[in-house]
Amino acid sequence: MTAVTAVTDHTDHADQPGDDDARKKGADGDIVRKERPGRDIVRKEKGDSARGRGRGSTEAGAGSGRAEGTAVAGGGVAEGVDGAGDAVSADAAGGWDDGLIARRVSATAEGHARPVQEVVVDHRPPAVAPLAYDGPLRSRLDALRELVGLSRTRLDSRTLAEAGQVLDEAAARRRLSGQHTVVAIAGATGSGKSQLFNALAGVAISETGVRRPTTAAPIACSWSDGAAGLIDRLGIPGRLRRRPLQSAEAEAQLRGLVLVDLPDHDSAAVQHREHVDRILALVDAVIWVVDPEKYADAVLHERYLRPMAGHAEVTFVVLNQVDRLPGEAADQVLDDLRRLLDDDGIALGEYGEPGATVLALSALTGEGIGELREVLGHFVAERGAAARRISADVDAAAVRLWPVYANRRQAGLSEEARDEFADRLADAVGATAAGEAAERAWRRNANRACGTPWLRLWRWYQDRREPATGRLSVRAYDDEEATARQRVEQAVRTVAEQATDGLPAPWAQAVREAAVRGSQGLCEALDELAVRAGTPMGRPPRPGWWPAAVLAQASMTVLQVVGGLWLLGQVIGFMSPNLGVPALLMVIGIVGGPAVEWACRLAANGPARRYGSEAERRLREAASGCGRARVLDPVAAELLRYREVREQFLRVSGIAGVTGVSGVTGVGASAG
Repeated sequence: MTAVTAVTDHTDHADQPGDDDARKKGADGDIVRKERPGRDIVRKEKGDSARGRGRGSTEAGAGSGRAEGTAVAGGGVAEGVDGAGDAVSADAAGGWDDGLIARRVSATAEGHARPVQEVVVDHRPPAVAPLAYDGPLRSRLDALRELVGLSRTRLDSRTLAEAGQVLDEAAARRRLSGQHTVVAIAGATGSGKSQLFNALAGVAISETGVRRPTTAAPIACSWSDGAAGLIDRLGIPGRLRRRPLQSAEAEAQLRGLVLVDLPDHDSAAVQHREHVDRILALVDAVIWVVDPEKYADAVLHERYLRPMAGHAEVTFVVLNQVDRLPGEAADQVLDDLRRLLDDDGIALGEYGEPGATVLALSALTGEGIGELREVLGHFVAERGAAARRISADVDAAAVRLWPVYANRRQAGLSEEARDEFADRLADAVGATAAGEAAERAWRRNANRACGTPWLRLWRWYQDRREPATGRLSVRAYDDEEATARQRVEQAVRTVAEQATDGLPAPWAQAVREAAVRGSQGLCEALDELAVRAGTPMGRPPRPGWWPAAVLAQASMTVLQVVGGLWLLGQVIGFMSPNLGVPALLMVIGIVGGPAVEWACRLAANGPARRYGSEAERRLREAASGCGRARVLDPVAAELLRYREVREQFLRVSGIAGVTGVSGVTGVGASAG
């Protein structure tokens, strides 16, 4: 009678591309099928006093298990017994289950299968808590998301691509395990990456040798369950996922670590370099392995270390192969490596300060491996590497976005700039000339009402005899209109330059475009306003003293007429001679009429000036309102949008509220 078998492959995610087929035969003829992940179904033959005992082993390989009689899960040996309870105990002894099911079917002599008993064993992996960001990081990510949303219509997609990628990766990482830390081992050809990877795992997982390149694809090794989603995100198939050598001490020290061995970053194969660049953007931390010969390689420093200087807190730099250095040469090389890292702008985590960790070791002899394990253990136990990596990515995105958001000078429209714009528009529509014309019209009306009739008659006669003067020809009117249009365009250009002074180029361009759009049709609108606001409605208003002045002027005229008729009557003998009284009446009328006119002219100066000023004010306000609605308000809206995105950018950069960074002024006053 044969025993029941169960199979595990020491992987965290067996149902991956590259696994064995869904139905395979083991070495002893057992049939192995895949069922639903996380559940083992053990079928056991029934027979007369059937007892089976055997031993089996599971080999770490390409993600498939081998059944040889009895299941060994996580190093434990389960013995098949007569009863479902013993079978369950045997399967439960394994710490890692891949969902594979081993079945043993014995055929009778007649070739028929005997009935089997089915026992369901639940081995679902324990639920892992997703990553949780702290308050400041969440605030920065929210600000970055708002920043990208507000800037989509002002900046090109390439400028915002990196910020969008940071947001996507932060959201993707947040949905995955927060109890695991993904650390990549990267380095140049021959630096000993795979050797260090095997030394940390305690077993030869990654192939080593003199052939270059040796590592062709990333290999992952997880020290605990629940990291399948993280490894899936890296795109590592199940056949390249491994478990370390099982040791209680090592498991406790590095629990939560997911170690990834990368191909050479300077490999001759383009695909290998693409693997490195892609995974380095996704892992939580990276261990750079350098050797005494290539630790100063320009490709490493210029392409990777220097651009990632802001990720120092999630960076390890390991000087490998120190066993090849005699005497104090290892310390000298390590000091020179620290100098190069400092030149790259990478902060070194010395004396308790945050920064990159620099170690010297030999993966071949094991020197320094224990220290690296201890440092990695503390690093993983903090459970903060993922958040620090995302925070560093946000910092890097903010640095690249600095030229399109930060302004070094005070930007915006000042009160003087808005007043100057209104004055230019008022000059273009002739507000001053319109006020002077209104003042002259008021004086002329006063002269007509209070002047002597003889002088008014003479002026009327002069107006009838002489042709009208002061009227512009058609050509002169066209020239004046062209000049006014040029003044309006110049006013718009000037206010746009003043508003964009100190703004980053994209936002300055947006402000200029808003001003140009608003200036279209502005000249025509100003002409209509000039006609409506500059033309007085009806006659100018008359002050209260006008009736008295008119009565006084009429009296003077009556005195002149009476005195003249009296003298005429004496001349023709119609009346008795008496020259004194009529002459006195005529003198009073002749002198009093101009005197009354002169007094009225003096009294009319004040009301005339006020009337002209009022006409000029109305036209200025009309021109200013039109310019504000068409030009200043759109410009102010763009400045307000820039102020909003700038505030979000300062939140993203973590420097919100810091003095010394110029702001935006006058963005709302023009709208009020």
